[in-house]
Amino acid sequence: MAKKISVAVATAVALGAIIGAGIFVLSGTAIALAGSYALIAFAFVGVIAVLIALQLGELGSILPKVKGSAYSFVYEAFGSQLGFITGVLLYFSFATAISVVALGFGAYAASFVGLGSGYAIYFSIALIFVLSVVNIIGIKKAAKLDFGLVVVKISILGLFIAFAVVVAFFSGTHFSFSYFTTPSSETGLTAIFAACVVIFFAYSGFQAISTFTSDIKGGPNKAAMAILYSVLISIVVYVLVVLALLLLVPAIKFTVAADPLAFALNYVHAPNYISTIVDIGAMIATTSATLAMILTASRILYQIGKDKLLPIQVTKFNKKRDVAFNGVLISAVIGVVMLFAGNIYVIAAISNFGLLFSYMLSSFAVIHFRRIKRLGSFRTPLYPYVSVISIIAIMALLIGMPKEALVLGVIIIMSLLVIYYAIIEIDKKHPVKERLFR
Repeated sequence: MAKKISVAVATAVALGAIIGAGIFVLSGTAIALAGSYALIAFAFVGVIAVLIALQLGELGSILPKVKGSAYSFVYEAFGSQLGFITGVLLYFSFATAISVVALGFGAYAASFVGLGSGYAIYFSIALIFVLSVVNIIGIKKAAKLDFGLVVVKISILGLFIAFAVVVAFFSGTHFSFSYFTTPSSETGLTAIFAACVVIFFAYSGFQAISTFTSDIKGGPNKAAMAILYSVLISIVVYVLVVLALLLLVPAIKFTVAADPLAFALNYVHAPNYISTIVDIGAMIATTSATLAMILTASRILYQIGKDKLLPIQVTKFNKKRDVAFNGVLISAVIGVVMLFAGNIYVIAAISNFGLLFSYMLSSFAVIHFRRIKRLGSFRTPLYPYVSVISIIAIMALLIGMPKEALVLGVIIIMSLLVIYYAIIEIDKKHPVKERLFR
């Protein structure tokens, strides 16, 4: 019998994706969009993530054997049509997310070795290749590696926060609260909303746990707790690091870039050893995040194929190593291709559409299973208020997304509908007819 993964290791897998994607890569972009209001945005999105995490925990306890996360929950609740759309959108989101985090790694790696930003993409491609091999070795080994990486990078983030406090209040540099001043063009709900749309991507890693619930010691209940732990820890870390960035650099100085911590340290002329340690920490963080994204994407693709909504080729699964072999390869290729889709803000926004769509339908899935009395060992507290609030908040974020991401998302949904019904016609299958009103 294969050895189970502990709650601590499962939490580390999620933290590997959450903290690596958000802090080291997107925190500066959030400040560039909303100034000091990024602190509010991180906390607000964190609360939404907690609500969604609770519901995914319940769904995971109802369906502990599935590997497709939100896709599988929607498929089981509402059938193949919504399942197909949700699955492909969710898969594309995680495959795209590989690019976002790998770009962050490339930027820090190029800075670390003293090369220009133009070399970042080469480091990104190399990272995706190496971590694809690690995933092919197997989930148990990958998860244990992630645990070690998370411990190291949280320690380095603690060093960064401590350095920012010392510089701001004890080094005689005369820190000014004007650093928190936000330009009038970035004030108000619009700016916070813009930052929230980007930040939501940063919290997406907790979904990784629900792709291997059955591999966790203690079963679904412990998996649900691991999901919740990962989000709560991330909220605290996110807010502290954004605060540290603002202690070092005025809000108006931040731009859309993939290496905000390196920028902040350069701005205050930090000692070389501090910059070196943080650069190494950033590379470790983005490595673990990319590792988790490849893992999650491959297992979602495998589950869609297993449900016979995609060609059988994507279902190649090595049970001994617990790895979706072809899923890893396909996800790696998409990750490399998406590196050329634009800057990190554009790629993150594209990834977010599918995530938000899948989370919204997951909330509906909780309502569905409660209605038919299909209950799991873990239940979302304050039901149905948590589900309703989640749906409203996600709809608001979807409406507030950049036009490019919205247009692309709608085009993908329409294309998937055409493909779905074309396949039904080719196979001469008849769709299920439901009466909406009785």
